[in-house]
Amino acid sequence: MSSQTYSISDLARELDITTRAIRFYEEQGLLSPERRGQERIYSPRDKVTLKLILRGKRIGFSLAECRELIELYDPSSGNTRQLNSMLAKISERREQLEQQLLDIEQMKLELDTAEERCVQALEQTLKSQQVV
Repeated sequence: MSSQTYSISDLARELDITTRAIRFYEEQGLLSPERRGQERIYSPRDKVTLKLILRGKRIGFSLAECRELIELYDPSSGNTRQLNSMLAKISERREQLEQQLLDIEQMKLELDTAEERCVQALEQTLKSQQVV
């Protein structure tokens, strides 16, 4: 494993996140950097953990789901449990998104119907005003 270490600002710059976000993940117990006085020293594993958290967030995983996946990290087993869990979560997320797409399509149809009724009512109102 690389002996390279990172400061909080190094990680923030490299991963394009704020130092505040990194400290938040540390407070949540997802990161545990070494300390030299007040300075936090992050390891390559911390960097990988942050990348996993950010990737998980991008695909809609909760912080708890990210934590669960990180805790399953076990390179001695080829990360089989972690990968299987990730696949299951991806499948669940995909199902949620498919349902959301169906819900959005239904809502669009309802909006179209409401809009059509409003236009018809407005036309009727305008016609009745012209007759008078």
